[in-house]
Amino acid sequence: MSPPANRDSLFRSWLEEHQGILVSVTSSFAESAADLADLRQDVLLQLWLSTTSFDLRCKPSTWIYRVCLNTAFAWKRKHRRREQARTDSVDVTELPAPSDTTADRDLLERLYAAIRQLPEFDRALVLLMLDDASYRDIAEITGITENHVGVALTRARKRLAALMKGVVDELE
Repeated sequence: MSPPANRDSLFRSWLEEHQGILVSVTSSFAESAADLADLRQDVLLQLWLSTTSFDLRCKPSTWIYRVCLNTAFAWKRKHRRREQARTDSVDVTELPAPSDTTADRDLLERLYAAIRQLPEFDRALVLLMLDDASYRDIAEITGITENHVGVALTRARKRLAALMKGVVDELE
């Protein structure tokens, strides 16, 4: 696979084709609208910077996941001690609405809230699982073996299920 003619077109093609990765990763790590906007900017900057070192042997989605997750992990560590309650708001209307119904939006918000409670590695695994990534892709992105992916995913799913217990019943 050959890259687009220049850095700008590569970056634009990544954004057009893989915006869902950016949205799911940032939504899973940032709780407030201000944090979401901040993390989204960090991820976009890192994606832009990474275009120069993109490995043509990798699938773009694998590369983008790796950049997005590594950026989110670093961002979370950097901001871990910041004040939890924020009053400022940021307009993030450019992010696509996840669903049309209030119940679906509420469920999705609760799912992301539960995902944010998971340890960082589990959070990454769950995001990749929700995006239907193969065990091979997950192993390549996270740096663990394919066999370990299955074990780690089972544990992460159990943790997420415990966090989501009763949420679906509440909404019905």
